[in-house]
Amino acid sequence: MQMKFFARALAAGMLALVAGCFEADGPCVPCEACPGLEKTAPAFVHKHAKKRLVCLDLDATLCQHRTAPPPENLAALRELEKRYKCIMVGAGNAPRIYKQMGNYPIDILANYGMQESKMIDGKFTIVRQVTNTVDRVFFKEKTDYLRQKYGYTNYWGDSVEFHASGMVTFGLLGTAPKAEQKVTFDPDRKKRRAMYPEVCKIFKDFSVYIGGSSSFDFAGPQYNKYDCIMAYAKEHGYTRDEIIFIGDDFDDGGGDSHVRIKGMDYIAIDDYRKFPERVSVLLK
Repeated sequence: MQMKFFARALAAGMLALVAGCFEADGPCVPCEACPGLEKTAPAFVHKHAKKRLVCLDLDATLCQHRTAPPPENLAALRELEKRYKCIMVGAGNAPRIYKQMGNYPIDILANYGMQESKMIDGKFTIVRQVTNTVDRVFFKEKTDYLRQKYGYTNYWGDSVEFHASGMVTFGLLGTAPKAEQKVTFDPDRKKRRAMYPEVCKIFKDFSVYIGGSSSFDFAGPQYNKYDCIMAYAKEHGYTRDEIIFIGDDFDDGGGDSHVRIKGMDYIAIDDYRKFPERVSVLLK
């Protein structure tokens, strides 16, 4: 059954369905890949024919973190583009996403919607850029408190990075740790998840993300993947039912979490090397 494509391991638990499936009609017979589904839950395959807009995350979805997508994943993306409008939706800035994808020509919603790029006359072009100012003293004071409380007083480089966009990164290892330190520091995110409720409480006026391998990212409350996709959809004439998001990070605090929380349909990728298999249901 097609639903088996959507059983995914997400962090400590299993999310075995596509968000929004319960809104559709028609029965779903649970399969061995999604044992938690109720018998009345409709399968995504009953809805996918309506989709017109496919929104994709990059790192851990199309490719390994900060590496180029493998040729077979780009080939799958090109097949999707033959049937759907496809756009990238990322936490990083648009030039970085464009470069990482090998200058692949595609619309990009970057920095959780603070930046947008398009291909105009064959050239990569930033068409929208939002910049905000933040209270640096406040951020430094509160992140110093968190370092003291949770024992992250040793770090490399600066404690906090203030981006030109107004986004802020609080790296528990600082801004300049060695690559091997980042890889081994918090691979299951347990260290940061233990802090996450308090970080959210302190920075209640911001969207707070468990970012990268050792950090927290902060953006204005209106900047998240769901809302930036819906703004794009409104501008270009898509309804929410016509949209599907493909990503990997749907747990609370994850960069894709607002997509799940706010009820947009999605496909969860647990291994970027399986991307062609996971999206094949959209090509049937």
